[in-house]
Amino acid sequence: MAVNDYVKFVTQQFVAYMDLPKEERMQRRQARKQERLPLSYRLFGMVPLSLRLLFRRRP
Repeated sequence: MAVNDYVKFVTQQFVAYMDLPKEERMQRRQARKQERLPLSYRLFGMVPLSLRLLFRRRP
């Protein structure tokens, strides 16, 4: 992909994003934040989950 094509694509995406109403942009941003996993899972994978399950089983 040539640099010119890439700049054209990025510009089109930016203009399309800026054409959306501010409320819709904020809703999309909030939806993306809610879909993300908690920080501990993103940083350490399944280790926090496995430790939590291990300690919950013990009385």
